[in-house]
Amino acid sequence: MVRNRICTIALAAASALGISFYPTDASARRTRAAVADGVPNWDLTASCRAAGSAGFAQTPSERVTSCLASEQRTREELNKYWSTYPAEDRIGCVKSLTFSPTYTELVTCLEMRRDVRVLRDAKPADTKPRR
Repeated sequence: MVRNRICTIALAAASALGISFYPTDASARRTRAAVADGVPNWDLTASCRAAGSAGFAQTPSERVTSCLASEQRTREELNKYWSTYPAEDRIGCVKSLTFSPTYTELVTCLEMRRDVRVLRDAKPADTKPRR
């Protein structure tokens, strides 16, 4: 009885926070929309604030400002080349970045998928010794 109540409370709290333990139709629609409409629009304030709390070169405020500017530049580059990435890669990368995503992580994911595909498609090098 107590265990069921704890589980119910935990699930209710997760639901209130918008946490899902499995993909929903709504999240699938958001992912497809992100691919169809262009680069997702994410609020990076929390990510940059967390990144700004580390480091010593600048003040925390300067690091947050620098982070946000860098992410904005990365998003602008993604906008230029978004349609050149295969839809499968765009969907996969957007889906993989569920917790505090950044554009830097998104472009890294897309580039890694591209590089893996190139390596898979490349002909194996001739490994026979030359005489």
